[in-house]
Amino acid sequence: MDNYYGPGRNHLFVPGPVNIPEQVLRAMNRNNEDYRSPAIPAMTKVLLEDVKKIFKTITGTPFLIPTTGTGAWESALTNTLSPGDRIVSFLIGQFSLLWIDQMQRLNFNVDVIESDWGTGANLEVLGSKLAADTGHTIKAICIVHNETATGVTNNLAAVRKLLDHYQHPALFLVDGVSSICALDFRMDEWGVDVALTGSQKALSLPTGMGIVCASPKALEASKTSKSVRVFFDWKDYLKFYNMGTFWPYTPSIQLLYGLREALDLLFEEGLDNVIERHTRLAKATRLAVEAWGLKNCTQKEEWFSDTVTAVVVPSYIDSSEIVRRGWKRYNLSLGLGLNKVAGKVFRIGHLGNLNELQLLGCLAGVEMILKDVGYPVKLGSGVAAACAFLQNSIPMIPSRI
Repeated sequence: MDNYYGPGRNHLFVPGPVNIPEQVLRAMNRNNEDYRSPAIPAMTKVLLEDVKKIFKTITGTPFLIPTTGTGAWESALTNTLSPGDRIVSFLIGQFSLLWIDQMQRLNFNVDVIESDWGTGANLEVLGSKLAADTGHTIKAICIVHNETATGVTNNLAAVRKLLDHYQHPALFLVDGVSSICALDFRMDEWGVDVALTGSQKALSLPTGMGIVCASPKALEASKTSKSVRVFFDWKDYLKFYNMGTFWPYTPSIQLLYGLREALDLLFEEGLDNVIERHTRLAKATRLAVEAWGLKNCTQKEEWFSDTVTAVVVPSYIDSSEIVRRGWKRYNLSLGLGLNKVAGKVFRIGHLGNLNELQLLGCLAGVEMILKDVGYPVKLGSGVAAACAFLQNSIPMIPSRI
């Protein structure tokens, strides 16, 4: 009974799930259909080709799995690796922690490289491990591209450079749940073997679809992987791909139509323009945080995320109260601090189908909340800093020129 009505619309600024465009809602507002009819396979075939564009891959094979990002994680691991295989993985926040926990529960041998929360993956340690691994016991490098708990983005090109430098054959597995369709992502160029995302993030769909894309090397590895998998088995998908029916089990018809519309919107705006928009929104948010006199949880500019900003609060303030107050008084949903940063940070998500004026409304709300909880913010300071930047950087809407 917590979801009481508030006038107007909820201002959703968590780093996922995100706002769903009206066009997508309308596209999904339809009855069920027979997925064995000619129409659904025909649509699926085109969807699979178009999904490859958001990963920037020509050679990858995508799988649309009715699951969340957690299921996509499991699909990536169990299709390419065998129990006992050595994985190097980076612990930099809550979601990398959860993926590592899954790896361990699936009986992989996880070699964890841990960093302070608020810093990126320690690639120097990775380099040392690759240099020492002359017997190639490391079977996979797993990394979260964008850690939403702390607002940290990792440099994937640098990971590939290390693998190439040491001529190491380890698979390169990437969690792109909160990055793909919002941050620059180049599967083929960076030699990513498995990339994955979730429908509820930058695609701006409801939760319920995990999208996994596998390189030819990953597909080859799946032929010898001994991990038990049933629901997530790529082999079942490939069998039905070859048959031209595409689905080994019943898909969500509504999500498929939603995905079709979401991709159309992204392509109409232009994927590069989408990425630039996320860069603008993130820069405006960071300028507002600076104007408030607060600090970013992310410790270096090179790691700043363009999809979420984690804001550190003074020790006398419980950041959870900021989130509670936002929802109870202003109908504004912000992200809680998680695990090690619980009570210490609140998070502003700025990803998905979102524009600059929506963000400014959020920033105004945060200023009032900060005043409410006793932080001496000057009302309008963050909004003014964001406005000054955005007024000089927002381009004309291409379709309206």
